[in-house]
Amino acid sequence: MNLAPHFPDDHFMQQLMQLLHEEIGLPERNTISLATSINFDLGCNGADAQHLIESLEEQFAIDFIDYDAYRYFQPEGFDVFLKRRAKGRGDKVPLTIGMLYKAIKAQRWDTSELEGIELNA
Repeated sequence: MNLAPHFPDDHFMQQLMQLLHEEIGLPERNTISLATSINFDLGCNGADAQHLIESLEEQFAIDFIDYDAYRYFQPEGFDVFLKRRAKGRGDKVPLTIGMLYKAIKAQRWDTSELEGIELNA
C-alpha cells in the first residue's frame, strides 16, 4: 500500500487503516491519501458500508450525531420504501479517509464540520 506524503502516522490512523484493510480492503498499487473516498475510490457501499460504520462506532466510540448513510452510500438492493425516504438524496458525497480520521479524533460525526460546509446555506 502506498501512502501519500505527510499522511498521518499516529495510533488513530494506524487503527483506522487496519480496520479499513480488514473491512473493505485497500488497493496495493494506488496511493492512499486523506482525500481517498471510501465510497467512490474504494467502492464501499450497501451492507459493507453499514458494517464499516458499525465497526467504527464500536471500535472508536464515535457518536454519529447527524450521520446520514444515504448521503454517502447506495442502499443494498432495491426497496421502494427506502427509495421514498431517500428522495432528494440521489447525488452522493465522497466520504473520505480524512473525514473518518477527524471523526475518530473528535469521537463524533458532525457532517457540516467534517465536510467543511454549511448544510442550511
